[in-house]
Amino acid sequence: MRLNVFLGSLLLAAMVMVSCKGKKENKGKSGKERPPVVVDVMIAAVSDISAEIEVNGTVLSEDMVELRPEVSGRLTFLSIPDGAQVEAGTVLARINDADLQAQLKQQQVQLELAEKTEHRLSQLLEVNGVDQAAYDAALTQVNLFRANIDVLKAQIDKTVIRAPFTGTLGLRLVSQGAYVSPSTLIGTLQRTDRIKIDFSVPEVYGSLVKPGQTVEVRTTGREGKFMATVKAIEPQINTSTRNLKVRALINDPVLNPGAFVKVYLSSAQRNVVVPANAVIPDAMSNQVVLVKSGKAVYTDVETGIRNSNGVEIRNGIQAGDTLVVSGVLFTRPGAPLKVRKIVG
Repeated sequence: MRLNVFLGSLLLAAMVMVSCKGKKENKGKSGKERPPVVVDVMIAAVSDISAEIEVNGTVLSEDMVELRPEVSGRLTFLSIPDGAQVEAGTVLARINDADLQAQLKQQQVQLELAEKTEHRLSQLLEVNGVDQAAYDAALTQVNLFRANIDVLKAQIDKTVIRAPFTGTLGLRLVSQGAYVSPSTLIGTLQRTDRIKIDFSVPEVYGSLVKPGQTVEVRTTGREGKFMATVKAIEPQINTSTRNLKVRALINDPVLNPGAFVKVYLSSAQRNVVVPANAVIPDAMSNQVVLVKSGKAVYTDVETGIRNSNGVEIRNGIQAGDTLVVSGVLFTRPGAPLKVRKIVG
């Protein structure tokens, strides 16, 4: 019984302390109630908002490959004219394959002898002049030589460097007679009749780009603008930058691969638009202050595109809400507000 009375007294004391604390929050140093914060407000309404987003991009060739040998050896043939156009399949370089060619001839001679032996044994087998095991051994020897020839031909093929596609050669980096290895860069080949542009778009503007969309491209190296068509969008957002990677194609070979360009995305939306100074930025979210029953109510919102006229609010408030636009920094959650005027 005494324990219940004691616990009841503690609960009553705690309620009194909370009540006193709540009253002190709205009082100044003199102990008097703080006056309401004077603010200007606006009535949220739906309107049109448009913006042009500028992002950085890089020009890339449609296809690009570094020409490197698959095997080590000395270059016996080299045909990489600087900046020349070459067709797909053109032989650009050859590596010394004399030892492989000699091994190939050796295997071909042995194959010819093994085929003759297999042919004779097959005739004897038909008249029971030889047992099946002898014939099988001869046939295995034929197949073995054929497999060795295939291996040597594959190794010889690796000594030849061909153009994998039709394109423009870069600058030759080695000379004929040089000893090269798979790590040696001989030159480059690029397809420049069609080029592509890679650029990154902030996650919040991800809805502004779609495959098939046309975007405007400008560069400081040339006057005028170019139009590119969005080909694909990386499905995963970069976790470090929170950007989407986008690739666009442009059928204009005047831009050099590696060039820096500016990409412009245009957007027009119809949504609730508020002044930029009415939005309180935060590390986790953005907030606005609404007036409800004469008090400040902090509300999380999702912002969209921005321009000089304001900020698009996609979620968090609705048309008809009363929004604080002046005196935002002096408000406190739940504090009383006094509306000075309603701005248009």
